[in-house]
Amino acid sequence: MPSVEVNGGRVVYEILGDAASSGDAASSGDAASSGDAAGSGGAADVVVLTPGGRFGMDVPGLRPLAEAIAAGGYSVLLWDRPNCGASDVQFYGQTESHMRAETLNALLDALGIESCVLAGGSGGARDSMLTTILYPERVTGLVLWNIVGGIYGTINLAAVYVLPSLQAVRAGGTALLPRVREWRERIEANPANEQRLLDLDSDEFVKLSLRWLNAYVPKPGQTIPGVDDELFDRIRVPTLIIRGGENDLDHPKRTALEVSCLIKGSTVIDPPWPEDAWERAMRDRASGKVQHNNLFDTWVQAAPAILKFLDG
Repeated sequence: MPSVEVNGGRVVYEILGDAASSGDAASSGDAASSGDAAGSGGAADVVVLTPGGRFGMDVPGLRPLAEAIAAGGYSVLLWDRPNCGASDVQFYGQTESHMRAETLNALLDALGIESCVLAGGSGGARDSMLTTILYPERVTGLVLWNIVGGIYGTINLAAVYVLPSLQAVRAGGTALLPRVREWRERIEANPANEQRLLDLDSDEFVKLSLRWLNAYVPKPGQTIPGVDDELFDRIRVPTLIIRGGENDLDHPKRTALEVSCLIKGSTVIDPPWPEDAWERAMRDRASGKVQHNNLFDTWVQAAPAILKFLDG
């Protein structure tokens, strides 16, 4: 997979659709020569598709959606965010989503993509919203689904993303980080990540982890973790929101509606998948009915609504 270096870390990406065949996509070491990476259809025809969790672009369910969007005439940029997939692990910024927004902005610069549509689910929705807030001139449209919120969903993020690593470093320094499950997976995908983890300063890592942890403490005036509601005034592009399921505690329907109130002119639609799709996927995985990560299997069902939105 091609990659570019952003803020001292390698970011892996792939482009589907016209841009993939329009010329030399940037590869490691020569990103600046990518030229018209956006393809003959123009940069506005590029859709950046971002999954949730700490999952990379190879997570099951993402590629079928990307291929469906590409088949609709758009170029699709898939990328492994820092701390996801085969990209390098990185730790800086106000929150992890702030770091990823900065990374994506630099990646787009490297690829010569001046503007794009951002589309993301779950953690990818949060990263896409924050990127639009921080770099509004870069984004021409926004598509969001499975937006995490509420007390359970937000605290659960802290338990998954921050506490295991923070507890490990407090117990035994950064030497213990490679033993944490999520970092073992990052090392398997990219062996260079082991040394990157070992080279971290323990005190600085604890300080950063506490800052990232604080973002996940539910606060008045922050519908999205670590992002003040007033900042949503910066989002002034057409926005499509696919609301969460009726009883989805991780991606509450209420959160999607609150975000729609914060983004003026946004459109909210019912999910194209069953109301209990998320809960059903978790149960099936826990019971052993499926052996792969099935959480995003239904996402391809959103392709018709996304293409309709993109086509205007």
